[in-house]
Amino acid sequence: MRRWATAAGALALTGGLLGAAPQASAAGLTQVTGFGTNPGNLSMYTYAPDALPAGAPLVVALHGCTQSANDYYAHSGWPKFADAYGFALVLPQTSSANNANSCFNWFEPGDSGRGQGEALSIKQMVDKAVALHGGDTRRVYITGLSAGGAMTSNMLAAYPDVFAGGAIGSGLPARCAGSVSTAYTCMYSPPDKSPAQWGDLVRSAAPAGTNSWPRVAIWQGTADTTVRPANATELRDQWTNVWGIGQTPSRTENLGGGTTLSVYDDASGRSAVEVYTVSGMAHGLAVDPGSGAEQCGSAGTYYLDTICSSYHTARFWGLDGDQDTGSLPAPTGLTVTGTTDTTVSLSWQAVAGAASYAVYRGGTQVGRTTSASYTDTGRAYQSGGHAYAKGSGQAMGLWNTFTSHTLKQTAPGHYVIDDSGCQGR
Repeated sequence: MRRWATAAGALALTGGLLGAAPQASAAGLTQVTGFGTNPGNLSMYTYAPDALPAGAPLVVALHGCTQSANDYYAHSGWPKFADAYGFALVLPQTSSANNANSCFNWFEPGDSGRGQGEALSIKQMVDKAVALHGGDTRRVYITGLSAGGAMTSNMLAAYPDVFAGGAIGSGLPARCAGSVSTAYTCMYSPPDKSPAQWGDLVRSAAPAGTNSWPRVAIWQGTADTTVRPANATELRDQWTNVWGIGQTPSRTENLGGGTTLSVYDDASGRSAVEVYTVSGMAHGLAVDPGSGAEQCGSAGTYYLDTICSSYHTARFWGLDGDQDTGSLPAPTGLTVTGTTDTTVSLSWQAVAGAASYAVYRGGTQVGRTTSASYTDTGRAYQSGGHAYAKGSGQAMGLWNTFTSHTLKQTAPGHYVIDDSGCQGR
């Protein structure tokens, strides 16, 4: 008997993370057995498009409480993009034998740490799926909703050598809880740790010497009363700290569906952490039923009609082939549409077939947008009549007086004065 079963009755009110519902079958998926020692007592289901090529990516998708592998498969929209972009899906499934409410035991150290319990079972499923489909071990990703999102956090921390990226939907920071009681604390009132404290929890869970980390997307509704929105802030702090970058966004975008995207770039200008905040959305996974290219999924319990999170997550991971830009021409008609003391707004002619545009300043990518316009927040700002370097805050003189300085970027959004290499000032 699993130790969690005795606590089932007391946890029936928590909805998405710890709520109760009957087990569903996984019709429409292929069940795979014999995938390892399976110490977590999970079931493995897969979906692969016809004629999937060798070396294809793999996405692991973890359902929430009260759900099943088939439920997630039917509602989340991931099969649409597996077909469109060419990757395989693995959908692990837990049961009432593990947890009376069919939740992944994200709060149990023996199930969420490297080489243990359910976490090890999921890792064994990855190994099996890669062998079955000839997948690319460098392009394995994991996502999940609610309890599945919380387990995703822990899997990214425990196996950064396995997963190139993750997406946490209405979830919690890695290693936030170590028991049922602390799980409730995390859900309703997450600890306000410093970014370094959260980051240390990830680093201590990962193999010693890890210096390469997954790219992480965080999805959160502002009206979520099951997993409070503060968890998204703590998740942001955790994974930006792991990446060694600050907590100020490199840029923000409005995506529609009441969704604001905040992007945190690494030192090379590539997005490392993205936070998708869905205004007014309650606890659940963001879906957008319809046949449009950016639409997916179907509405249901804990599947909320707002925006297709699977589409945006797949693009964030590069599963749409966005890395290959050679087949499209560069935009034309670049125009400065407005300036302020701290920003420059640009627009250009849209390119047919372009999903997004990369914006460069001085040969370095500073942003990415899906529209044919962008506002560059620049490298300096003015306050009280003086100019300051963005990030470091170093004084550069009176802002309305001609003064020349060279600024060096030391991290995304962080500049310091570096006049030593500037000639002829």
